[in-house]
Amino acid sequence: MNMIKNQPTLSDEQRQIRKRYIGATFVTCIVLSLVGGTIHVLELGSNRMHDMRDKAGIDLADEHDHIRAAGEELFRQVEFEFGDDQQSSYTVAEAEALLTPEQWVDVDQTILIPAGDFLMGTDRRQSNVYNRPQHVASTDEYRIDKYAVTNAQYARFIAATAHRPPLDWKDGKIGEGKELHPVTMVSWQNAADYAAWAGKRLPTEAEWEKAARGTEGLRWPWGDRMDAERLNTYYSVGSTTPYNAYPEGAGPYGVMDMVGNVSEWTADDFTAYAGSTASASLFKAKRAKEPRLGPAKAMKMAEFVETDLPYKVLRGGSWKSDPFSTATYHRNYAWPNFASDFFGFRCAQTP
Repeated sequence: MNMIKNQPTLSDEQRQIRKRYIGATFVTCIVLSLVGGTIHVLELGSNRMHDMRDKAGIDLADEHDHIRAAGEELFRQVEFEFGDDQQSSYTVAEAEALLTPEQWVDVDQTILIPAGDFLMGTDRRQSNVYNRPQHVASTDEYRIDKYAVTNAQYARFIAATAHRPPLDWKDGKIGEGKELHPVTMVSWQNAADYAAWAGKRLPTEAEWEKAARGTEGLRWPWGDRMDAERLNTYYSVGSTTPYNAYPEGAGPYGVMDMVGNVSEWTADDFTAYAGSTASASLFKAKRAKEPRLGPAKAMKMAEFVETDLPYKVLRGGSWKSDPFSTATYHRNYAWPNFASDFFGFRCAQTP
């Protein structure tokens, strides 16, 4: 009690000075916290940028050669596909020699999928609206390729039919060591032509999804949890991988590499599921109109115009996709004459 009584009494001016001091100290602490947080965020961003550069699929010194306007790749593909210059590639004998007889038997395998119902699509609210709703679909019995079509298989097709090789084959030949990687830079029409030549067809969306997830509506071929060790996605490798690189990624029927690696063309147009709440305009293909004059042309800007034509559906995600785009129900879509370094395909057939 004596200690309390002996404390000096503060004047009003001294109280105000103390309040200002305490307030200034409080504000300083807040500012320092914000500065520290900002520095931390910047460090995280810098680390993320370094990580992305490390995983880039191209040499960043050559980045200017890879900058494309939206839609520009389509023009490049069309010019290549229908250009006047002749494209040499493999002879039939050269194509056959790309693999051993045992390898040909392996890559040419197909798997029988029984007739019946299965769960298609999803009701997950975080998923794109065009993947919804989940519904019961049915297929007849069919066969589907165990693996996506490889470069070697496509070379055999080119040799037999005189089709042009893919745009990314240098001098019309497969890149070194890529014979057993899935073929890429193929349009929907290229894929359909190959399937017809092979006595097959492209799978429907329902056939593709059933082969990937079975009858229980699995989110990925192996189950409902993402497992990065079972697939090639999100620049984890930075390019395609061989057809048999992920044996643990097999689906319920034993079909391989259905998710990641390459997005696969299906036979179907991109249309809404019954009961979908997606806008009708979403399913109308947008045509890229090449800029002819002014700054837009110099800046490689493309204008998109809505059409009444349909996109074609791709499934499975790819080596570039974010992991959740590899879910078995996820739908991607593109113009049927578009090709990319992450578009591939596999075939189906009716027994």
